[in-house]
Amino acid sequence: MAALLIFIATYVVLALGRFPGLRVDRTGAAIVGASLMVAAGVLGFDEALRAVDWATIVLLLGMMIVVANLRLSGFFRLVAAWVVRHAHGPRSLLAGVVLVAGVFSAFFVNDTMCLVLTPLVVEVTLALRRNPVPYLLAVATASNAGSVATITGNPQNMMIGSLSGIAYRDFAVALAPIAAVSMLLVFGVILAVFRDEFTDEQFEKESEVRVRVNRGLMWKSLAVAVGMVGFFFAGWPVAQVAIVAGASLLVTRRVKPEKVYHDIDWSLLAMFAGLFIVVAGVEKTSLEEDLFRVARASGLHRPAVLTAFSAALSNLVSNVPAVLVFRPVISKLPDPVLGWLTLAMSSTLAGNFTILGSVANLIVVQRSKGAAVIGFWTFFKVGAPLTLMSLAFGAAWLTFVR
Repeated sequence: MAALLIFIATYVVLALGRFPGLRVDRTGAAIVGASLMVAAGVLGFDEALRAVDWATIVLLLGMMIVVANLRLSGFFRLVAAWVVRHAHGPRSLLAGVVLVAGVFSAFFVNDTMCLVLTPLVVEVTLALRRNPVPYLLAVATASNAGSVATITGNPQNMMIGSLSGIAYRDFAVALAPIAAVSMLLVFGVILAVFRDEFTDEQFEKESEVRVRVNRGLMWKSLAVAVGMVGFFFAGWPVAQVAIVAGASLLVTRRVKPEKVYHDIDWSLLAMFAGLFIVVAGVEKTSLEEDLFRVARASGLHRPAVLTAFSAALSNLVSNVPAVLVFRPVISKLPDPVLGWLTLAMSSTLAGNFTILGSVANLIVVQRSKGAAVIGFWTFFKVGAPLTLMSLAFGAAWLTFVR
């Protein structure tokens, strides 16, 4: 009973974002919930430490260090400048934003790409006297769509990659086509919703993005990043490769380590660790068996059904906690690999449904304040049809093609 109460209370705060009346956010709720599992005697202290999937934590940390060095070198800004130089009209600019946000999110984490691209898109669109909203929506939705493709695309995929043991290459082969089609849908839906913005064939004036690049750091970071992805596809342990890549970039004379540490999302790492312990505690109850009975009765082994359940829960409590709820169920399905792939696809694409569906969406909204107003309904007009179409395609692809 104690474990169930702690679990429910933790997930209520995850759904609301904060504990009513207190300044306890999602990370705080995960830490408090984990501590209460130990304090209530549900888990021993050593047992709680063993419950944390350290491979996931290490993978996240390594990727954050690599991406921080790429950002500090000016690489992402240089890519954005190239897109602007070659985009001579609204449609080509939108296509460039979708492509850059989606492709780079697949390898370097969607949240980071939103942090980097949002101010650049605002700067460019205002200079061109265009409405920044559709292009900012493209950043958010395309980064979510593109991140479906690989284990390193977003935090929940990293967790699934670690828990499932699916090889990086196999994961990408199965889900990259879904990511590509979802990015095309982003382009099409935004064109349809914002018709007036894309009637012009060319810009009235050209715009340049000012770029400051630390070339030494950029080439070093690029070499490490390319090598890291190469080892991923070669089948090396993903977490091991990522942390070695990150550690190699900390050996430098060019960048103060504090700048890199500032880019690491320590609160996300703490939330992951706390949630692993909370879920391990509730697995000591009958909830796991109850969930499995519900799953078997509901036909959760079918991608379409699992997609619907996963998308709904991801929008309720966020995608990372949702993945952990499904963890004990997926391992008992007739085809666990199919279950994990479906969960990765659906929990990620569900993030495009509303403005609150993913951290990437909130980053774009917050970093564009003062330059653009993206309200709930503005996002929903694009996000809702996009999510429904992309989830339908994803479920069909995994059912009939994989």
